[in-house]
Amino acid sequence: QVQLVESGGGSVQAGGSLTLSCAISGSTFRFNVMGWYRQAPGKQRDMVAKITNEGDTHYADSVKGRFTISGDNFNNTVHLQMIRLKPEDTAVYYCKADLPTLIEETFYPDYDHWGQGTQVTVSS
Repeated sequence: QVQLVESGGGSVQAGGSLTLSCAISGSTFRFNVMGWYRQAPGKQRDMVAKITNEGDTHYADSVKGRFTISGDNFNNTVHLQMIRLKPEDTAVYYCKADLPTLIEETFYPDYDHWGQGTQVTVSS
């Protein structure tokens, strides 16, 4: 069974830094795209940053210049380095992987998997 194992959330003061990590377990396939989304209370879940299996990266405008995503396609891991954190970065951060997946003998070339979420709290 495929699982996404997240780590690195926590509480920091504004201006501080955190690094989130996510690793795929239970799969022999390599990710197509892997990234981070976040959801603040009462708001929708939005893309923060993602990386493709070719190393192309994409960022939300609100985090450009402050967050850096890196990935290891061979080891199915991704990291999100966050600096100069702001109170508005406070949210639950979810790891997402688009991954070839076999489910009950049906092959899905690009199946969405989500982590459980990790809380990031930035105080002013």
